[in-house]
Amino acid sequence: MEKTYNEELFTRRVRAGKRTYFFDVKATKSGKDFYITITESKRVGENTYEKHKIFLYKEDFDKFADALGETVEHVKTELLARVNGEDKTVSSE
Repeated sequence: MEKTYNEELFTRRVRAGKRTYFFDVKATKSGKDFYITITESKRVGENTYEKHKIFLYKEDFDKFADALGETVEHVKTELLARVNGEDKTVSSE
């Protein structure tokens, strides 16, 4: 069966507690271009979910990936290190 416009060509699900993240690759109407949607789905009731979606177009893939990687690295090496007492530059007065 041939894939149609707006159908997921690839999907990856990440479960994280009450939240689930979906990374989906979709084709444009022409079928010659592709984009990614990143969806956060959060349970807010028994059968109720809140969803937030980001559309990421191919011309922005590298910039987005670089910024995300840099941001995650900063949190891991700078911020969490301070919280965990691993930062040697912070004085404990």
